Amino acid sequence: MMDAQGPVVSVIHKRTHQRLEPNLVDYERTVAEFDWTKAARLLDGLPGGAGLNVAYEAVDRHLNHGRGDRTALRWLGREGQRREFSYTDLARVTNQFANALEGLNVAAGERVFVLLGRLPELYVAVLGALKARCVVTPLFSAFGPEPIATRAEIGDARVLVTTPELYKRKVQGLRPRLPGLRHVILVGQAQQDEPGVSAWSELVDTASPEYTIAPTDPETMSLLHFTSGTTGRPKGAMHVHAAVLAHLVTGRYALDLHDDDVFWCTADPGWVTGTSYGIIAPLVCGVTNVVLEAEFDAQTWYGILERERVNVWYTAPTAIRMMMKLGAEAVKGFDLSALRFMASVGEPLNPEAVVWGQEAFGMPIHDNWWQTETGGIMISNFAALDIKPGSMGRPLPGIGAAIVERDGADLRFIAEPMVDGELALKTPWPSMMRGYLHEDERYRKCFVDGWYLTGDLARRDADGYYWFVGRADDVIKSSGHLIGPFEVESALMEHPAVAEAGVIGIPDAMAGEVVKAFVALKPGREPDEALRRELLGHARQRLGAAVAPKQIEFRSNLPKTRSGKIMRRLLKARELGLPEGDLSTLESDEK
Repeated sequence: MMDAQGPVVSVIHKRTHQRLEPNLVDYERTVAEFDWTKAARLLDGLPGGAGLNVAYEAVDRHLNHGRGDRTALRWLGREGQRREFSYTDLARVTNQFANALEGLNVAAGERVFVLLGRLPELYVAVLGALKARCVVTPLFSAFGPEPIATRAEIGDARVLVTTPELYKRKVQGLRPRLPGLRHVILVGQAQQDEPGVSAWSELVDTASPEYTIAPTDPETMSLLHFTSGTTGRPKGAMHVHAAVLAHLVTGRYALDLHDDDVFWCTADPGWVTGTSYGIIAPLVCGVTNVVLEAEFDAQTWYGILERERVNVWYTAPTAIRMMMKLGAEAVKGFDLSALRFMASVGEPLNPEAVVWGQEAFGMPIHDNWWQTETGGIMISNFAALDIKPGSMGRPLPGIGAAIVERDGADLRFIAEPMVDGELALKTPWPSMMRGYLHEDERYRKCFVDGWYLTGDLARRDADGYYWFVGRADDVIKSSGHLIGPFEVESALMEHPAVAEAGVIGIPDAMAGEVVKAFVALKPGREPDEALRRELLGHARQRLGAAVAPKQIEFRSNLPKTRSGKIMRRLLKARELGLPEGDLSTLESDEK
């Protein structure tokens, strides 16, 4: 657990009787010997030394190694439908999509935007466009017209893949704003009576299943992922085909994927996790990738884990907290004996949630840390290592991390354990973003002396584990104390009545800022003054009077992004009457 001075840890020790030996067993030795150039030999590369292409490594190379008959994609529809694609099937249909793009005269480097729910065509379109060396941007299907238009304008969209319903409701009226959008491909039944609008069934299903990927420089842009701006327009982080090496390595080490695994990542591909680890990493590792079309429902999810015999499960803190609301007993009726490894990402996982995983599933939930800008997992709790609940874990092999303080144009490295500073990563690594589209100056400001400055405050303990403190602009300064909202939220979540907590600083004439907490309660708990006082007392006892919240406000839910992050800056903007900034990734917004 955590207090104002640092972690008070109940270590969850590595399991001594693993059903399958983890891919990373000797951490220190692996880190010492790891070399990205040597790791690249794990990939095939395009035939004849023609470079490196993400889609080839994720799909076609498996055919060359006799794995074409393995199930690559197992799609579960919201109405009970079920479709399976072997690696051979996936190679064929992605070839068809690449040929369809060439038939439309879409050139390499042009931008293909995909606005779909979790349908098989989404995965085919992303991989097929990568084969054609186009730049792919998956979008949340829940986006409204304005976020779609903004991203399409910034990214100069040439092709959009969507459904007739989404097109009519969200895109058709935007066409005058998007003169560069030449082609729309509709998945599903619709009349195509508009210039530049084609049916998938007529365009893709009739295309040739034979396709040869052209030479692809590893530094060719592959994906354009947008991140929400606190204010102003979203930023477009540019990633390249070389990133596939990081997806392979992190899939093996951080998620412990083995060849015969069934894997399920619950993230939507409209968010970077849903692309990096819901499409690319599992396929490049050659496993069976489960895709569920429907949104979260705890009982449905437990049933999926049971029926599909899922071995490795990657989900988000939001879902875990919602499952915690139902209690560990809700899991007990399901046979989850196939489940070997669970991981979470989206925002730091509160210690209480890590421990709850042990209670409910018989194994802890392994938190990890990364960003859209890093392209892949950078810091992780590993299958073979002890877990300190609340910790981000330790850096991946090949990733250098440090705690630093900016000193003008220079960096001061903080060697002392448990001292707060900014988390920095040593450059380069394969999945590192290569720029913000059209924002070179903003990109350059992220780097100092060969280090990428993440904007996240963290601390490192004496054992080399990293602990998240908060975003630099989230940290609260109260009477000379620097207070990370995450530790306050974690302390509140230890109380049995609390399901979620979001913490901000609000102005105070004496202290500069004081801590205010927004709390959502578990079912059956009523918000009243007695409970408010109880929570204030609980926090003071755990954190001390200087760090504990001075105010608590009850909410039925907290505003979150679809990736599970509580939007503290939105809580603060509404509390103080400030501009709310970009809300395009907002998922829930009950007050």
